[in-house]
Amino acid sequence: MLIEDYAETLRGHRVSHLVGKGNKPATMPITVPVLQVLEACRGQRTTGPLILRPVSGNAIDRRDAYRMITRIAKVAGIPCHISPHSLRHATITNALDAGVPLRDAQILARHADPRTTEHYDRARGNLDRHGVHFLTAYVAGA
Repeated sequence: MLIEDYAETLRGHRVSHLVGKGNKPATMPITVPVLQVLEACRGQRTTGPLILRPVSGNAIDRRDAYRMITRIAKVAGIPCHISPHSLRHATITNALDAGVPLRDAQILARHADPRTTEHYDRARGNLDRHGVHFLTAYVAGA
């Protein structure tokens, strides 16, 4: 990601312009806590790659991101294997657990098909989220 990729404000939101799988462009709003981290990574720079590799000064690639995540997980004492893809699973599962509608989670994940988003949901068998609870509350007038 370039510093210039998140400089725009759109309808009151700071946004990031991404190019995803299949070279599909996407625009994603940036929350305040994430923006604070991005600004800390940026420092005094106004252009160029947001995250630099310490030795070369080049932007990180997929392998660098994977190594960074596994190193951070190890330092944090997380015993299981963590990868960028497992973080994607966790993001979708947590969004759905937080009550984000499937359609909005699908947009967040930039999936063309909601079935793909459902596949990423590790808690799809969670009875606490079962639709019968919402239906019962609705019928009861809650």
